[in-house]
Amino acid sequence: MLALALALLAVVQAPADSWITLGTMGGPVAAPERAQPANALLRGGEVYLVDAGDGAAQQLAKAGLRLPQVKAVFLSHLHIDHTGGLAALIGLRDQTDVREVLTIYGPPGTRALVDGIVASLKPAAAAGYGIPGQRWPAPESIVRVVELAGGASVRVGDMTVRTAQNTHYDFAPGGADDRAYKSLSYRFDTPRRSIAYTGDTGPSPAVAALAKGADLLVSEMIDLDLTLARVAQNSPGMPAPARAKLVQHLSTHHLTPDAVGALAGSAGVKAVAVTHFAGGSDPARTADYRARIAKGFGGTIALANDLDRF
Repeated sequence: MLALALALLAVVQAPADSWITLGTMGGPVAAPERAQPANALLRGGEVYLVDAGDGAAQQLAKAGLRLPQVKAVFLSHLHIDHTGGLAALIGLRDQTDVREVLTIYGPPGTRALVDGIVASLKPAAAAGYGIPGQRWPAPESIVRVVELAGGASVRVGDMTVRTAQNTHYDFAPGGADDRAYKSLSYRFDTPRRSIAYTGDTGPSPAVAALAKGADLLVSEMIDLDLTLARVAQNSPGMPAPARAKLVQHLSTHHLTPDAVGALAGSAGVKAVAVTHFAGGSDPARTADYRARIAKGFGGTIALANDLDRF
């Protein structure tokens, strides 16, 4: 009886699986105050990276996490602000002789992305530290790729990971582009917790269904005016046709604060953490974001910063 009581007490006192927003700045423009999109699902001593924007390795270090702890990577889609840190993650593991194979899950095209990264790392691996005959491991030997479509379900240890194809792209369903390029949302169900992650998406019934009843929804959000102002500052000479396409993308393929509230309310989640601040963070607008989200959602609302834990 005593042994059983102690075991139950250990389960109760054990920390719940936590989510760390490593980087909360959406692209396409980098910012000094926030890193690019990356998240860590922390399960005991194991780390599962969800998107890997530029600076992901450094953000892991700031969170007190080591590269060998990363057991898998889940990519929502292949835009560079969500994948730019993957090369450093793989290359630094190779350089420091982390032999455990890193599984990278992602949409169609992930294999081509990783193959390109591996090719770019081969010269450094061949040179090693410049000691004759002492190369680093072949980069291709420490990674494997699993490509996923919407509606997929995979088991990773005792965790179930499910996907939904979202509305970040407008390709005709079933067409060649749709088969070749997909943007995914994820749901991570562990024995203790359920966490849904939108990645980049517009309003999507499929994402609402995926997130149904989750303990936490980690959602992207866009402030269109701030984002366009930042783009104009970074690229003042952008041609009008290019700007028009960007406006179309930003306004239809992302979630406004009102849309975040509608999604969270429809899904019936317990809490929402907002990330992917493509326009940066303007404290003067924070209250407005919360009020607009709260119109559709009565639960807990957090506007995430880099390295916040949920």
